[in-house]
Amino acid sequence: MFTLCVLEIILGIDNIIFVSIVAARLPKSQQKQGRMLGMLMALIARIGLLMAIGWIVSLDSDLFVVFGNGISGRDLILLLGGLFLIIKSTSEIHEKMAGEEEDENNIGKKQVSFGSVILQIVLIDIVFSFDSILTAVGLVKDIGIMILAVVISLGFMLFFVNAVSEFVEKNPTVKMLALSFLIMIGTLLIGEGLGYHLPKGYVYFAMAFSFGVELLNMRIRVKKPAPQHHTEKE
Repeated sequence: MFTLCVLEIILGIDNIIFVSIVAARLPKSQQKQGRMLGMLMALIARIGLLMAIGWIVSLDSDLFVVFGNGISGRDLILLLGGLFLIIKSTSEIHEKMAGEEEDENNIGKKQVSFGSVILQIVLIDIVFSFDSILTAVGLVKDIGIMILAVVISLGFMLFFVNAVSEFVEKNPTVKMLALSFLIMIGTLLIGEGLGYHLPKGYVYFAMAFSFGVELLNMRIRVKKPAPQHHTEKE
């Protein structure tokens, strides 16, 4: 149970990043509610997938062949999910680089509907769920333990998602780094959908290392004194 909970939490890190980015599109007054409701709906969807574990396993059967590679239902979901992550993250980076004005109430920011944010969170959680579900199946056979581990890990993420979201929004460079993480994860999902399996440890190590470097940069920026401007007397 403990091992499965830890693995579920680690595999849910990318989910927290995505929820933080997407919910930031909502008006300030709805962001916390959007994050909470989205993750609760995602929890229900993930439990539903666990209950349909036989269907999940059956998705490994090839539906068609592309350039000699068999594409199964699971591969198709990973390909579409990875493509969605890359497009979504790239558009966010483009708007950030374009210098879109954002005040504390998100006035001037391109906003989306509350329902579309919830739908995006649930759909991408379903894509991310495949790793966690397959991990759970490999560790235990008791469906009750799997569901309990998912509930505990989602509870952990619910506890931290608001703090993570606020931290990302207050630090523009961290937000850019988080978007880059999502592009990397999207590329990883597409690779897995095409049959190229990269060990997740390398990806999470790269993310942790990059985040550590960014924390050092933030520390330096805080310590660096602000430049003083001298005006000449006429």
